[in-house]
Amino acid sequence: MMPTNKPNLSTKTAMNSRERIEQHFFSSAQLKLSAMKTLAPGIERASRHLLESLQHGHKVLSCGNGGSAADAQHFSSELINRFERERPGLPAIALTTDSSALTSIANDYHYDNVFARQIEALGNAGDILLAISTSGQSTSVIHGIKAAHDCEMTIIALTGGDGGKIAPLLTERDVEIRVPAHSTARIQEVHLLVIHCLCDLLDHGLYPEK
Repeated sequence: MMPTNKPNLSTKTAMNSRERIEQHFFSSAQLKLSAMKTLAPGIERASRHLLESLQHGHKVLSCGNGGSAADAQHFSSELINRFERERPGLPAIALTTDSSALTSIANDYHYDNVFARQIEALGNAGDILLAISTSGQSTSVIHGIKAAHDCEMTIIALTGGDGGKIAPLLTERDVEIRVPAHSTARIQEVHLLVIHCLCDLLDHGLYPEK
């Protein structure tokens, strides 16, 4: 009889797995609740910048790497299509989706320039850049922020920890929403909640209920 490679999970191991799952849920919920009052003013201020920009015919660019790239695309798709209510599409571009642009910039110049180069081409004064980095240390996002400032754009930065190198780059008009945590997974979970808050505030700010 051929031996199987399937692991034999003991009851103790299964219980440990259950405990780990429950701990993830608890840690995520605890961080969201404890950060709520700290982050709410920044989220509200960021939403006002977005409303002002969109009402004046400008657009929103977004960028990030890895999981933050997925968040940037998630935000862009919610604006272009819809969030939770019917409304016209809003102008948004995720700078993480054009593989030809990304790879040509990385090949001809350097990966650090993949967002900056696109911002130089697409960004205009009055536009918004949603820059996402859980550590605040992403070099490509940092270069993107510098390019956006050169284009007279406003930055909404989603960061975590101590804000990294991004925090000192921001001006008084910019908004940093910094999650008070060091776990990448927990920070990303709060970033997603922040994005949903912004989408909801845009829905109700641009198209209030009659």
